[in-house]
Amino acid sequence: MKKDASTARYLLNPGTHRSAAALVPAGNHGYNGRMPPTASPPEPHPGSASAPAQVDPPDVDATTAAAASGAEHTTRNFIVLAGYQIAMRTGWIFKTESVIMPAVLDFVAGQGWIRGLLPLLNRFGHSIPPLLMAQRVKHAPQKKRVFFATTALMTMLIVAMAVLLAGAQRAVAWWMPAIFLAIYTAFFVCIGVNHLAFNTLQGKLVQTIRRGRLLMVANVLGSITAVLSAFYLLPIWLDAQSPRYDMLFFVAGGMFALSTLLVTLLVEQRDDHRETVGVGIRVFSDARQLLRRDRQFRRLAFVGAMFGASMMLFPHYQRLGLHEMRLDLKNLMLWVVIQNIGTGLFSIPAGIVADRRGNRIVLQVALLGVASAPIVALLLRQANVGVWFCLVFPLVGLTPVVIRTLQNFTLELCEPADHPRYLGTLGLCVSLPLFLSPVVGLLIDWIGFGIVFMGICLVVLIGWVITLRLQEPRDHVNVSFLQTSD
Repeated sequence: MKKDASTARYLLNPGTHRSAAALVPAGNHGYNGRMPPTASPPEPHPGSASAPAQVDPPDVDATTAAAASGAEHTTRNFIVLAGYQIAMRTGWIFKTESVIMPAVLDFVAGQGWIRGLLPLLNRFGHSIPPLLMAQRVKHAPQKKRVFFATTALMTMLIVAMAVLLAGAQRAVAWWMPAIFLAIYTAFFVCIGVNHLAFNTLQGKLVQTIRRGRLLMVANVLGSITAVLSAFYLLPIWLDAQSPRYDMLFFVAGGMFALSTLLVTLLVEQRDDHRETVGVGIRVFSDARQLLRRDRQFRRLAFVGAMFGASMMLFPHYQRLGLHEMRLDLKNLMLWVVIQNIGTGLFSIPAGIVADRRGNRIVLQVALLGVASAPIVALLLRQANVGVWFCLVFPLVGLTPVVIRTLQNFTLELCEPADHPRYLGTLGLCVSLPLFLSPVVGLLIDWIGFGIVFMGICLVVLIGWVITLRLQEPRDHVNVSFLQTSD
C-alpha cells in the first residue's frame, strides 16, 4: 500500500525529479495530506520538566517565495522549450527528411541505394549514440549543457552542408556524395544525443500533464512559422533549372543558431549523482535486460520498431512523385508546407487528448495515419492524379507526433532517473528496421514501389495491433518502474 500510494503521488506530481517514494512524507500513507484522527495527550504545564522545548515557527514567507519561484521557473522553462522547438521546426522545414533532403542527394548523386542510406544514417544517429550516452546524460549535473553543446554542433554541421552545396552549384565532383553523407551522419549523431537530452530535460522540468500541451504549442506554432517561411522563401530557391539548396541550408543554420541561444535561458537545478558511469558494450546488455524485465516497455518498444519501418519510405515519396508521376520540382514547396500543416493540425487534438486521457489512444490513431500513407501514394499514382499527390504528406507529417508520443509514453513508465536509459533503448528499437533501408532502396529500383510500399504498411499495422495490449500508465497505479526496480 505504501508503494502504491507513492506511485499515485508520483503520477499526480510529476514536475519533480525526485523518486516516487520521496514524494510521500513519512507517516502519511495516502490520506491526501491529512493525518488520521488520534487522541491528543494532555498538554504539560509550561513550567514542568516534561514541557517540550519552544520551537520557532517555520518561515511561511520564505516557503511561499520558494514555491512562487519554482512556479515561475516552470512557466519560463515551458516557454523556452516551446520556443526552442518552434525555431527548430522552422529551420527543419528547409531540410525536411521526406522531401528536401532526398532531392538534395539526388542532386549530388541519384542512385536508389544511395538515397536509401539516408534513413539508415538518420536512425543510426537516433539510436546507437543516445544509447551509448544515456548514462553520461543521466549523471550530468546539468542536462542543459549537453543540450546546448549538441544544438551548437548541429548548427555548425548544417552550415557545413550549405557550404558544400554552394560548391556543387558550380560543378558536382565525384567525392561530394561521400562528404555530404559523412556530414549528414555526424549531424544525426548530434541530433540523437540532442533529443535524448531534450527528453530528459522535459521529464525533469515539465509536468506529465503539461507535456501534451507542450507538444501542441510547439507543433502548432512551429508549423505556422515554418509554413510562412516556406511559402516566402522556397519558391525563390527551388528552380527546376538551378535549385539553390545551399540557401535553404543556410536559413536552417540560422534558425538552429537561434535555438542554441534559447537553451541558455533554461533554469535547471544541478543534480547530484554519485554512481559510476557505465560505457562500452555494457549499454547494449543493459538495454536487453531492460526489455527482458519490463513487459510494458517491451511492448512499447516493439510498437516503436514496427513504426520505424515506415521511415524507410521517406526518401522515396518524392521520387515517386517527381520521377514516376512526372511532377514539377516546385511541388517540393507544396509538399513540405502541407506536411507541416498536417503535423500542426493533428498536434492540437493529440496534445489535448494526451494530457486528459493518456498517450495510448493518440499513438493508436496516429499509427493508423502513418500506415495509410504508402497506400494513399500508390492509389494516387494508379489514378494518375498528380495534383492530389500532396495528400500523402499530411499523413507523413504524423511521424514526429508518433515519435514524441512514444517518448512521452516512455517517460511515464519509469522514474526520472531512468529516463535516459529507457529513451536510449526506445530509440535503438525504433531504428532497428532502418538498417534495411538500403535494401529497400534496391528493391524499389528492381521491383517497383507497389510491393515494397504495401509490405511496409502491413508491418506498421502489426505494431498498431500490439498497441491494443498496452496499458495506459495513468490508469494503473502499479506501473512498470515499480515492477522492474532493483
